[in-house]
Amino acid sequence: MSKTGRTNYRRGSRGVAKAERQIVVRGVRRDQPDLRKLSRAVIAMALRDAEMKADIDQALTGTHIDQSTPSKPDAVEPADE
Repeated sequence: MSKTGRTNYRRGSRGVAKAERQIVVRGVRRDQPDLRKLSRAVIAMALRDAEMKADIDQALTGTHIDQSTPSKPDAVEPADE
């Protein structure tokens, strides 16, 4: 008996008789995760994080690096004669 004088309702021997429960556990088969998709997502997150850190560093130091300018010139057109 509990401290308050009430019986435990979960005990079948003392309280109202209940039907016996049968608990069944079934496993769920899951597919393996797509590792290529996960790795692409992780790489994208790392690149975005590095980009944000570079932007913060540029803002703090006051320097600006123009990343929109390509490092190699485009195809050179021949000059008209």
